Amino acid sequence: MIIDRLKNASLYYGMSEKFASAFNYLKNADLSNINPGKYEIDGSNIYALVQRYMTKPRENGFWEAHRRYIDIQYVVKGVELIGYANLDNLKAGEYDEAKDFLPLHGDGDSIIVRAGTFVIFMPQDAHMPCLTVATPQTVEKIVLKVCVTSK
Repeated sequence: MIIDRLKNASLYYGMSEKFASAFNYLKNADLSNINPGKYEIDGSNIYALVQRYMTKPRENGFWEAHRRYIDIQYVVKGVELIGYANLDNLKAGEYDEAKDFLPLHGDGDSIIVRAGTFVIFMPQDAHMPCLTVATPQTVEKIVLKVCVTSK
């Protein structure tokens, strides 16, 4: 897991060309006027999921991980708590290949993610997003899905 501010995104361009493309999308898109939905950046290799939601209590959250995609979760507006744990520390449920979704159970740590901040979750990083910090609030977030391997 990596957490940083968007202004430092260029430090991660060397990790892969896909990361550079994903971060360039965030830097060049008009994030103040983007509607919720799915936006292709490079077909199924890189795409953006624009989300708007109310944060929820931790007891309503759930652990998840992905095998085919790396998540770059960028908070545009608001603040949320995101749970984090390495897969080795949780008990895995049944992987849904069609949705690239691995449910998990157990305990982990958490981080506060504020507007202007991104978090990178690699395949070994379980996460529990969308959680309330103090009181429920609306969060606008872009989740960039970066394919681990090219198709």
